Amino acid sequence: MDLPAEADDLVFERQDGIGRITFNRPQARNAFTFAMYERLAAICEEADRDHSLKVLVLRGAGDKAFASGTDINQFREFKTPQDAIDYENRIDRVLTTLEQCRVPTIAAINGFCTGGGAGIAAACDLRIGTNSARIGFPIARTLGNCLSMSNVSRLTALIGAARVKDMIFTARLIDAAEAASVGLLGEVVEDLAALDRRADEVARLLASHAPLTLTATKQAVARLQRRLTRDEGEDLILMCYTSQDFREGLDAFLNKRAPQWRGQ
Repeated sequence: MDLPAEADDLVFERQDGIGRITFNRPQARNAFTFAMYERLAAICEEADRDHSLKVLVLRGAGDKAFASGTDINQFREFKTPQDAIDYENRIDRVLTTLEQCRVPTIAAINGFCTGGGAGIAAACDLRIGTNSARIGFPIARTLGNCLSMSNVSRLTALIGAARVKDMIFTARLIDAAEAASVGLLGEVVEDLAALDRRADEVARLLASHAPLTLTATKQAVARLQRRLTRDEGEDLILMCYTSQDFREGLDAFLNKRAPQWRGQ
């Protein structure tokens, strides 16, 4: 059973029609707990209902990371194959809620933006990063799990199938310049102070524009990118999450050693 997200773990502030969401676990590179995912979805649902909110800005606390994905300790609770399916379904639901949020969403990215954190950024409408931004899905090197069908579909629509394969196969983190060249970042600024200023400028600009135009554009793009249903990828999720390799990757990560992959 999930506990409510600690108020300090995910901070939501609002002023002048702008909602600011801060992932506030800098000691863990802003890794997400399940409760934080649920809180993020709840804020997006609040923005859907509350028309005084015009835009959401997402950022990570500290100077090291936007978000480094799901807290590894959450995976230690997995006991059955259904746990893996439920996890990916949860992530799909949260990211879809973020992606379909009525208001524009801006990811202000500094430092590491990996795994689930990169998934959150990809689900936002606009992404601004600093020169120190590093984005990727290093799961082939770390845990040996996989992305859901909707995550793969969203990324493929954003940067193309070949680049998705390159990022995941090589498990590399791409820098800000490359991220901008392939469409993962729309704009690159010098440092964290410049990022905060620019994200605020863009948020105020969007908040001043016609909301129905922005909503209609979001929905039009979404209709052009209809995705496969969740159950069409369950076999892939089970193949990875119930494997010996996933258990090995988890143990290796927690014990700070290199995993020994077997393909089983």
